[in-house]
Amino acid sequence: MPGPGQVLVEVRHTWLNSAELYFARQGRPGEVIGFDAAGVVVAPASDGTGPAAGSRVVGFGAGGGFGALCAMDVIDVAVAPDGVDLGEAATLPVAAGTALRALEQAGPCWAAGSW
Repeated sequence: MPGPGQVLVEVRHTWLNSAELYFARQGRPGEVIGFDAAGVVVAPASDGTGPAAGSRVVGFGAGGGFGALCAMDVIDVAVAPDGVDLGEAATLPVAAGTALRALEQAGPCWAAGSW
């Protein structure tokens, strides 16, 4: 069951990132790896935060994204609009996070377009 600030997601699609190759080699036997996943919330956060049960979501899990179920922190989950394919949405979390960090590290000149 998800804890406070977590939702339990029935994983429908995942996406492979290069970090998973590292964790596949370093992980314990039987450990479920995987970061990017998209699916449907089957249990909402026990503290009432985050999307409701039945919501289509995409998120970044701290592992477990390759499993049938994955607990994800609500801060790392976004509701996927009805017109967005969950298979395509699963490709976004790590890529989007990387792009955001690059923009943050580049500083205000990138945001203002004055590079």
